[in-house]
Amino acid sequence: MTTHEPSTHAVRKTSTTLADGRELLYFDDSEPWVSGEKTRDLVDTRPLPASESLSQIRLDVLTGDWVAIAAQRMDRTFLPPPDASPLAPSRPGRPPTEIPAADYDVVVFENRFPSLAQSAAAQHLPSHVDDEELWPLAAGTGRCEVVCFASDPDASFASLDLHRVRTIVDVWADRTEALSALPGVRQVVCFENRGREIGVTLTHPHGQIYAYPYLPQRTDAMIRQSRLHRDRTGRSLLSDVLATELRSGRRIVVDTEHWVAYVPAAARWPVEVHLAPRRAVPDLAALSTAERDALAGVYRDLLRAVDDFFVGVDEVPYIAAWHQAPVGADRDLGRLHLQLFSMMRSPGRMKFLAGSESAMGAWINDTTPEAIADRFREVLA
Repeated sequence: MTTHEPSTHAVRKTSTTLADGRELLYFDDSEPWVSGEKTRDLVDTRPLPASESLSQIRLDVLTGDWVAIAAQRMDRTFLPPPDASPLAPSRPGRPPTEIPAADYDVVVFENRFPSLAQSAAAQHLPSHVDDEELWPLAAGTGRCEVVCFASDPDASFASLDLHRVRTIVDVWADRTEALSALPGVRQVVCFENRGREIGVTLTHPHGQIYAYPYLPQRTDAMIRQSRLHRDRTGRSLLSDVLATELRSGRRIVVDTEHWVAYVPAAARWPVEVHLAPRRAVPDLAALSTAERDALAGVYRDLLRAVDDFFVGVDEVPYIAAWHQAPVGADRDLGRLHLQLFSMMRSPGRMKFLAGSESAMGAWINDTTPEAIADRFREVLA
């Protein structure tokens, strides 16, 4: 358990269970909930069958990557009308949703169509596909959670007030700590997908948190590179990246007491910026109160800058993912940082990952990192 200095930002957490046994958590930062004057004693009355997962993971022996096989996700909800969103509050005159309350501040619940779940461990799976030693197989254990940022279906993360953004920072930290303690979890990643252009199936403002039972491909590669760098220099690779970007200054877009945002020297996306705390910490749960307070403003500013990046585009599609240190082995090689990027390369035009990127993993960027940084500084000024 990490100890932090007292915070004046009050958040009340209430845990309950949905009709199919999945956990739901209310994180309240407004009255009458935050003081406990009114409690969350709502019951989910939907006739849902017990939640179960048939997820499994298989090793791609050609790359060393684990691939999650989650066939139960094939028929998940896809772009329902606003009055039928499963992430909206449950209100009279509408079918009940995933959230029994008629209003809420921030809500977290286990995904109804998870890629990974603790219940997957109940499967009786062989250790290999077709009993062939070449193809390792395991249950897709872990956990996938949905984080609803606001009850308003028309809100966006960038439109939230700082009080609510600060609450979400605490929610990320809380869930990171809780999920990191689950058996077999190797990494916890908090992320948001925004925009139909990148495949978002629910437009309600929300993000997700994945607790993986293995190191995802990008993390595995970063850990390998970090180990090589430490063996060669005795230093932390991710800390050296931040120090080098600060020394150059060419791609720095935000430089504050606690946080630094920069466009990486080998940016892959036409819009990409990374955000890192000055202090080396493994994950969001390890941030101090002052660092969390500062993060609320800096992060919201970056999201607004993404929306302002292209003239004439009101909402730029993006992915925002928090890279956190592995749980257990190699934790000392990781370091918290955000990767925020968009596939949009110009108004109305997307960067599609075709032959070179998708088939060969050979990345090509259509602009320069320095030009990306110049534009970010312009819209942040």
